[in-house]
Amino acid sequence: MDAFLEYVHRFWSDLIARSDGPMTFRFFLQPIMALLMAFRDGVKDARIGRDPYWVRIRHSDPVTRLAAWRQAVSAVARILLLGVAMDVVYQLKVFGGFKYPIETFVIAVILAFVPYLLLRGPITRLARRWVKPN
Repeated sequence: MDAFLEYVHRFWSDLIARSDGPMTFRFFLQPIMALLMAFRDGVKDARIGRDPYWVRIRHSDPVTRLAAWRQAVSAVARILLLGVAMDVVYQLKVFGGFKYPIETFVIAVILAFVPYLLLRGPITRLARRWVKPN
């Protein structure tokens, strides 16, 4: 049990420490890129008359829900890969090797995928005010 608690403590300490030091620009770059992808896809949703993203995720059949998740992953795949690459470089600089792959995955998801998921629906709702559906 002590080893697990030690792991969790190191995990969160390392994640928090990433916000300071080398490559902090990625904490701005990845969410901005996610915002741009959410904007692009949200406006596209408004143009074709789709429901906002969270509505499709929550209230649809399993096939449509899976398709919506796949669309989100493919939309932010490049951003996720960029985030993984930047975290690998960070770990090489700070730790002298790529030692913590789970932290790499978590930080990429937090900085890219979560902002995309949170922003796409509201952007669709706003875009409906200015964009006429096709």
